[in-house]
Amino acid sequence: MMEKASIHDDTKVVDSIIEHVAPKVEQARIAAEEEHNLSVREAITKNKLVVFWCVFFAFSGVAWGFDAQVNGAMVSVPQFRSTFGYVLRGIHSVIPASWLSGFNSISSVGQFFGGFLCSWLSDRIGRRWSLLVGLGLVSGGIFGEVFSNTRPAFLIGKLILGIGLGFYLTIGPLYCSEVAPVVLRGMITGGINFAIVIGQLLSNAVIKGFGDRTDRWAFRGPFAIQWLFVVILLVGIPFAPESPWHYVRRGRMEDARRSLQRLYGKDFDVSPKLAMIIRTVEEDAELSKSARWDQCFRGTNLVRTTISVGVFACQHLSGIVFVLGFSTYFFELAGIETTHAFDLGVGVTACGVVGVIISWAAINTLGRRKLFVWGMIGMTVVLVLMGILDVVHTSAARWVQASCTVVYALIYQITIGCIAFALLGEVSTPALRAKTVGLATACQAVFGTVMNIVVPYMVNPDKANLKGKVGFVFGGACLLGTVWSYFYIPELKGRTFREIDYLFQHKVSPRRMGKYNVEDVDDV
Repeated sequence: MMEKASIHDDTKVVDSIIEHVAPKVEQARIAAEEEHNLSVREAITKNKLVVFWCVFFAFSGVAWGFDAQVNGAMVSVPQFRSTFGYVLRGIHSVIPASWLSGFNSISSVGQFFGGFLCSWLSDRIGRRWSLLVGLGLVSGGIFGEVFSNTRPAFLIGKLILGIGLGFYLTIGPLYCSEVAPVVLRGMITGGINFAIVIGQLLSNAVIKGFGDRTDRWAFRGPFAIQWLFVVILLVGIPFAPESPWHYVRRGRMEDARRSLQRLYGKDFDVSPKLAMIIRTVEEDAELSKSARWDQCFRGTNLVRTTISVGVFACQHLSGIVFVLGFSTYFFELAGIETTHAFDLGVGVTACGVVGVIISWAAINTLGRRKLFVWGMIGMTVVLVLMGILDVVHTSAARWVQASCTVVYALIYQITIGCIAFALLGEVSTPALRAKTVGLATACQAVFGTVMNIVVPYMVNPDKANLKGKVGFVFGGACLLGTVWSYFYIPELKGRTFREIDYLFQHKVSPRRMGKYNVEDVDDV
């Protein structure tokens, strides 16, 4: 009798599991199938609110790009150099290389801590309220930049601003990768880079507009413009829906449903999408319970972290700080007139905008891997060519060298500039996504700090004065990044997060992921 009762009880348990789990599995399968069947046009037209809020959170990239470009380009403003520098050989005002390194690197130091703080906060209070904290820090930092009259005070302002910028660079990719439909995910997360380039273009345009002033507003004006971005984001935050992935991980299922309803509309049946999120998170439940920083470096998560961090390392190894961040100053040092140097600086960033637009078409056709690897190869060639041209002491060579920066900008923005953000939002496991993005932000900050310290010493007239020969240095570094990217850059085009989890859990080599068959993942 006891044995029969036991069998009967077991049967009831199995029936209960089937009753509750089977519908959820089926709904998750339906949601995944719908994601795969959507075209880009359909995804945009059917998910207008999703696209809108992704664009809103990606707007933080505009503010980040604006500040990043101001850092390097501000050195070309005479009033900035005369306020914080000294007269060299009785001719030109020059900022000491030690202070120039400090001005350009202190923001990256702040971003290092800001990335970790943001990832910790976003897992506790959510993505949108974390952005609000970041806006408060940014506002204080801008105030310090605008009203500082001494080098130490200016550095403190930039440090506070840098912490807030760490929030900008973490929240944008995090929110967009979680909310965007699969077919749009690469384009939208890659769109973070478009926002950054727009910010850089606006920065160069503003510096050109203010740079000829003879008072201190020649540099205070561009810094003060950053408050405009803060105001735009502040207006939208109260109305922005929270990421449903955050609510599911916190066990707040009804809040997750309401968030999805706000994203997709009142008449849209969000049950399949909610079921897909729940199932993905539940499969990661054991990791979710102990989602600590050290988990990012264990098992298959180490590979995911390596990729997330590595793509940003490649950006810096390719010389992005030298070629784009110091482009205007580099043109001046190469002997090009200041007015033409400003024009070329704007031209470089404008060309970058064109490159990002091209990348939107390429990312869903050529895919992530081909674009990234071939982009690294192309930039290696351009950097070496820049170094060679610096040895040729003619006016024509200087202009061809300047043109190389335009070609570089185009290649960079079509390829690794966009793909880095797309991969960042795709490779991390759901339980560790905020932490992985925070680590990538920290990596970007570390490399940014190092490069912003080293590059001024390389190019400044009172130090190494290498000028375009720096192309040889970064050409070699870019070659190393190219070798790494061949082995570690995966192809994740069209994959759902469950499929991506499946690939990593089954230890598929990153360079073979694009051709691996995962058709049976929904039956697992």
